[in-house]
Amino acid sequence: MSRAALLVLADGRFPAGGHAHSGGAEAAVRAGRVTDAATLEAFCRGRLHTSGVVAASLAAAAALGTDPVELDRAADARTPSPALRTVARRLGRQLTRAARATWPHPELDALAARFPKGAHQPVVLGVAARAAGLAPLDAAYCSAYEGVSGPATAVVRLLSLDPFDATGVLARLAADVDLVARDAVEAAGRVPAEGTGVLPARSAPLLEIAAEAHAAWPVRLFAS
Repeated sequence: MSRAALLVLADGRFPAGGHAHSGGAEAAVRAGRVTDAATLEAFCRGRLHTSGVVAASLAAAAALGTDPVELDRAADARTPSPALRTVARRLGRQLTRAARATWPHPELDALAARFPKGAHQPVVLGVAARAAGLAPLDAAYCSAYEGVSGPATAVVRLLSLDPFDATGVLARLAADVDLVARDAVEAAGRVPAEGTGVLPARSAPLLEIAAEAHAAWPVRLFAS
């Protein structure tokens, strides 16, 4: 296992399409729920412990070798918003392309064939981590970090927030990322014996509602 592969997969410059998405931050900014570093931190912490732990557990389970078709169904069941399901599959398709070019692997080829329009992004992330020789904990960390770094980066653009302040938010969330990653791996480890129903199913209704509204905006800076 090359741990350096984790740096490649988690790098914001990895061409997986995440730069075009705000993780709900654009809608939160317009609604006045995110206005500065403190409210960004609260937003990211809430996202991390709800949709973030769900995504991280799916990624960890995929990296463990769980059937991606089962995991994709589990992801669908945990994503009530049609807009977010569409976004997750679009990002999954782009990540599949990037991962296949970076770490050619039969499991990625099989995933692309089974889901030509894209599997859910966390599932693809786990399979990509597996193809890169990474562990389930690595996949969970990558997913959890993406879940907060995306909104933080977007808010720098949306509010002209000082990048130093945004980076400080990410640093203060480090312990939460650790906790979510550990919880995700623990849940993923139970899947072989108990099935995908054991994975977290925490909800974030405001994110879901905001995503539906955001998808209908005529003008927006980010795709989601």
